Formats: sequence, C-alpha cells, structure tokens
Amino acid sequence: MTNRAVPAQPKYWVKSVARAADILEALASPAPGGSLSVTEVAQTCGISKSAAFGTLQTLREYGLVSDDGEGMNRRYRLGMGLARLGDRARSQVSLRGVAHPVLRDLTATTGMASRLAVPEDGHAVVVDQVELDHPVRLDLRMGQRELPHCTGLGKALLSAVPQAEAAAVIERFGLPRRTGRTITDAATLLAHLRDIERVGYALDDEEDAEGIICIGAPVLDDRGMCVGAISITGLKLGLPAWRYQELGGQVRDAAARINRALGWTDPAAAGETAHDGGAGSETTAVGAEG
Repeated sequence: MTNRAVPAQPKYWVKSVARAADILEALASPAPGGSLSVTEVAQTCGISKSAAFGTLQTLREYGLVSDDGEGMNRRYRLGMGLARLGDRARSQVSLRGVAHPVLRDLTATTGMASRLAVPEDGHAVVVDQVELDHPVRLDLRMGQRELPHCTGLGKALLSAVPQAEAAAVIERFGLPRRTGRTITDAATLLAHLRDIERVGYALDDEEDAEGIICIGAPVLDDRGMCVGAISITGLKLGLPAWRYQELGGQVRDAAARINRALGWTDPAAAGETAHDGGAGSETTAVGAEG
C-alpha cells in the first residue's frame, strides 16, 4: 500500500484521480528492473487488477506511463511525458515567490532580519529580504554581493558545492581578512565547510563585521542542486552559544521548507526527524575559531 495520507474531509476528493496519482507514485518507487507488472501495481496501490489496468492504459495515452512487453510479461514504468511536465513546473516556480513567506516567518520567529541570496561568480547576491520593524536597523541592501568565505550566506553556498569547487573559489578570490575572527587559512576553511555541511547551517560570528552575526543555510532545487541560500542577521550583544544553535536550527528548518516547495526531498532524512530533533541536538555551534 502507498503511504499517502488521505485528507480527513475529502469534500472534493476524486477517487479516479487519486488512484492515478497513487499509481504514478508506485512506479516512481525503486523496483527490480525499474518497472512493475499490473499485478504489482494493483498490490502496491491496494486496488483491483482491472482498475489498475484501466488507469495504466489511460495514463499511457497521455504519455505519463510507458509499457514494455506483451500479455502477462507487460511491465509499466513512468513515461517521458512526466519529464515535460516537470520542466514546465520547474520553469513556473519562482525562488523569490517560494522563499518570501518563509523569510517573513523566519524574521517573526527569530527577531532578526532575513535574506535570500543566489550564487553569482563565486559570491552570494542578495535578491530578497525581510527587515525588522524596529528603529535600529542594519544596513542590509538588495543586490549586495556577500563574500564567500566570511558571511553566513557565502559560506552556506560554498558548503553546498564539492570541495574541489570550493577550493577553486578560495584560490580565485582569496581569503581577505575582514575582522580578527575571519578565517584566512584555506585548509581551515575547507574543514569548516565540511562541518557546515554536516549540521546544515553556517555561522558568521563577527567574521565579516564587528558586532554582527549571520546564520545561513543552502537552498536546494528538485535535483538537489544549490540554487541559493537564506540567512538571518542581527547584533551579537553577548548572545549565548546555545542561542546560536537554536537559531541555526530554525534557519536550517526554514531552508528545508523552501527545498520541499521546490521539489527536493533529502533521501537521507526520509522517515527520520531532521538532525535528531532539530536545533537543540548539536553540541557545538559552527563558527570561526576565536
């Protein structure tokens, strides 16, 4: 049986459409040979063979299902029509449109300004932000280019690419010192990026500007490719280490919301609570050495 949860009050539930969706999900699941027989589809979806066969044939006419073989040996798999629809769906998704309500929630929850950036020429370019309604505001500007090695957005993006690519960015742009806490050694930064990848968020603890902290997390599309990063920024003001971890977990969870809206599901997290229960599970914050 499929694991899809049926709505509690399916007022507008169309059974035939739900059955077709279940069948597509079944065909998308791993199977020996990458295809299923009518009997296997019926068993997986908990429906009769006749219902499975009729739905499969209908989906086949729309190019959403393909088949191989004849008679009892006929097997079904996903059709290339889904690839076309997937490309259309991807083109219709606006990263800013998906991320903005998440940024609003993140600012309301953390009490810090939040931003969205996209990668451009090794840097993070801010394309959206939600500021605090507060008389004291940080100088956060749209279109600003964030350095890759010492900002929450930049380090989040850098942690989401292969280490060889990260090393190439470091070699190209160098590691200019911005404050006394900026990481200026390439080997140290690469090890730091591995820690960021492990916990899911990057901490800029006064590495780019004195008295300012920034916590970022990468955003992934439906193929698992990094297409951006989100962050929160605020004044340090003696913030305790446990608060860094809590805020980091909130940023990471917000990024996961955007990832899901973009179609990405982390296979390593399937069936598990993300990072063993969230922000409180880390024992150390991921920041620069003091």
